[in-house]
Parts: sequence; structure tokens; C-alpha cells
Amino acid sequence: MKKIIAPLLLTLNLAQADLMLVGNDEKMTWNEDGQLIKRSTDKNDNIMLFDLSTDPLNPKLKAKVNLVNSIFGPPSNISISPDEKIGFVANSLNWIKKDGDWAWEPSDQLYILDLENGLKLIETIKVGKQPSGIDLSKDGKLLLVTNRAENTISALSIDGSKVKVLQTIDVKDSPAGVAISPDGKTALFLKKAVNKVGVLKIAGSNISYNPLDDINVGIEPYNVKISPKGNIALVNNIGTTNGNDGHVDTVSVIDLTTGKPYVCDQVTVGDGPEGLTFNHDGSMAISVLINGSHKAKADPATAWAYNKNGAIAVLKIDGNKVTKTQHIEVGGMPEGAVFNNDGSYLYIGNFKSKDITILKVDSGKVSLTGKTIELGSAPGSMGRSK
Repeated sequence: MKKIIAPLLLTLNLAQADLMLVGNDEKMTWNEDGQLIKRSTDKNDNIMLFDLSTDPLNPKLKAKVNLVNSIFGPPSNISISPDEKIGFVANSLNWIKKDGDWAWEPSDQLYILDLENGLKLIETIKVGKQPSGIDLSKDGKLLLVTNRAENTISALSIDGSKVKVLQTIDVKDSPAGVAISPDGKTALFLKKAVNKVGVLKIAGSNISYNPLDDINVGIEPYNVKISPKGNIALVNNIGTTNGNDGHVDTVSVIDLTTGKPYVCDQVTVGDGPEGLTFNHDGSMAISVLINGSHKAKADPATAWAYNKNGAIAVLKIDGNKVTKTQHIEVGGMPEGAVFNNDGSYLYIGNFKSKDITILKVDSGKVSLTGKTIELGSAPGSMGRSK
């Protein structure tokens, strides 16, 4: 779809908020047989803004805006500024009519949203083709965008609501996901096509990349996050069938405390890790598992691996030692994962179930609360501030 749908605005007051943005893709879904279902554009994609601060067990929908965004790419195409005034959403693909059927083409859109005035669209910035993963520095001054169809990374400066492309870095190998270290001096990005993680060195407005610094990880790396402590990074390796073959996949643990980042462990987590997040203090991480809930039934070779529900792997972190402690079923085809500010609640977006599972975190243990947020739309990405 070439034309961006005009925003629908709701008024809100966001003082002292704990905010979460959710991107919903209504252009397509997969049925229980694993077949792709394409929809016309009267099913509007949208972005939802939730406030978690007043009652984290019953988050309040504060605003909604109709904007094209996509399930394709890792579920990390959303971020919020440290002061929670500005939101950033990358749209990976646009929906077009081709040969009488719906199809998609790479987008180059990055939306800048005013979170103080009802999700008002401030500006649409042009980045590279098929932006697939973004990350904002802890100080909120640098935004990196991996452009999967262009083999580049866009670096943007942020000054309040003013956003400008500073640099475009050629990295090759289908970059899809990026994470900036807490000190803002390093970033890691995924080279999905060659099973590697690249390293960016950041010196003010100058960002450099040397392929000799690449790190070998697992098969099809598809998400990367750096601990708020800055000591380790985790990489979800989704596998060649993207979580639909029943075979377990891994999370690579990268030690960042030495001069040369290296993989110090591989942790088995389950089938198809995609969404990924750390809690507020880096003592826990969540790897979100497709778990055969996407399109396993569509292929006789993988139909045995079908599950109605996806799952999460709860990871305990002690230094650079990462241990899987729990496996919890959530909804169908889970994608994004967000903790609230103090890490006492966890939110998992389920694309096929069109809801968000709410989980409680207490003394290092995660448990289902039995509550969900019914969205009426399919969440493909989720994000918050650092």
C-alpha cells in the first residue's frame, strides 16, 4: 500500500507513565493449517500505546493510530525515547496489488510519533529498504536501523522530536536486528544470511564496521539484545525453518567484558526463538518461542511439530552464566516481549491469538496470571524505553 493511512488520535496525559508500544499487522495471518491468509487493506494496521504504571495487571490503552507496519522482521521494530515523549516504529514491508493478488514490497519508512499528544505522527523518515530491527541508545541520541533488503544500517541522530539520518553503513548479509551497548560505544547487529553477528564501533557521530570483528553464532540469528549491565549479549538463533520443525534451537551468549567479544556459551531454549528481552537489572531474560505455532501444519514434513500455542523460555543470568529455568506456554505465534519498569510483570504479544499474555515475576520465578489483553489486532512487534 503506497499511501499511509491517516492517524486516528485519542487525547491522553502521560505524566509519570510506564509506556509500551505495540505494532499490529492486519494484512495477513496464518490459519490453523499453517496456510497464509492475505487480507485487503480495509483491515487497518495500527499502533497501540499502553500505560503500565497504574495497574500493570490491567494495562490501560491510552491511544491508537492507524499506521502500516509489518510482522516480517524481528519483533523489535519499536522503541520509545528515555523521557517517553517520542516513539519510533519501522515499517518493513508495504502491501501492494500485484497480478491481481495482494503482495508485499520492501518499505523504507520510519515513523516518528508524539506520545504526549495521542500518538500524533510527527514525521516519516526515509531509511534503507526493509528496516528490520531498530535500537535506541540509552541516552536517546542515536537510533540504529538494520535494512535487510539493502544490506545497510542507518544511523540517525535524535534531538527531541528532530530526527536526521547521519550515516549509512554497508554491512552486507541481510542485517536483521541490532542492539546498542549501555555505554553507547558498541553495537551488535545480526548477519542472518551467514550466521554471524557484526560489531559496530561508535565514536560520537562516527560509526565504523570491520568484518574481521564478526562473531560466529548459531543458525539463522534473528534477534539480539545486550544486558542493561553491558556484560553480555544474547542472540536468538531461530533455525532454518523459523520455529516450525519441532527441533530445539539455541541462544548464543556473547561475553562483552573482554577486548574481543566472543561466544562463551550456547543455551538450548526450544523451537524457534524469536522475541527477546532482558529485565530491568539484567538478572533475567526471556526468549520467545514460536514452538510450531506458525505454519508447521502446512508442510507434511513438519506437521508433527505443530502446536496451537507458542512458549517462552525463562533464562536466569549470573555473570556470563545463562541457564534456562522455565518453559511456559503462551498464545499462538508469540512475537514481542516487554517487562514493565521494575520487572514485576511480563507481557508477551501473540500474533495468531490477537492478544497479550500477562505474566507475574516474583523472586526469579515467572508465572501465568490467567489474564490477557484482548487487542482485536495481531501484534507483530512490541517495545518500550530503556
